[in-house]
Amino acid sequence: MKRQSYISWDDYFMGVALLSAQRSKDPNTQVGACIVSPTKKIVGVGYNGFPIGVADDEFPWEREGDFLDTKYPYVCHAELNAILNSISRDLTDCSIYVDLFPCNECAKAIIQSGIREVVYLRDKYADTDIVKASKAMLRSAGVALRQHTPSKPSLELNFSTT
Repeated sequence: MKRQSYISWDDYFMGVALLSAQRSKDPNTQVGACIVSPTKKIVGVGYNGFPIGVADDEFPWEREGDFLDTKYPYVCHAELNAILNSISRDLTDCSIYVDLFPCNECAKAIIQSGIREVVYLRDKYADTDIVKASKAMLRSAGVALRQHTPSKPSLELNFSTT
């Protein structure tokens, strides 16, 4: 008899996004993304961080202050990193799993890449103009939006072999 306690595809892919977020060095917000093909193959992952080759200890991580003294002009969001890190240039009809609803800039990249579904865990900035613009563009482009409800409150990773 097969094991019954395995996780769903949605929990699995969202779990990969959340695990990817743990690579972020951002002291305030860690976001991860996982791109999945229509055949349920992971084709890209990413997290929010500085571009490759940009020393993350030489640039600011602050959220407030003069623009150039904050993280915002330097950090690549998880969604963009997942798209740029994908193993395929053709992301047509893929889904992207993200723990935080994408901003307007990431929405543009999602649309342009051919991704057809955004599965998100949280939408804590729903009332901001950035997310309102994001949703308007995604809906206009026919990208499906779906909030994920986990089947369990948490998953545990155990690196112990005993």
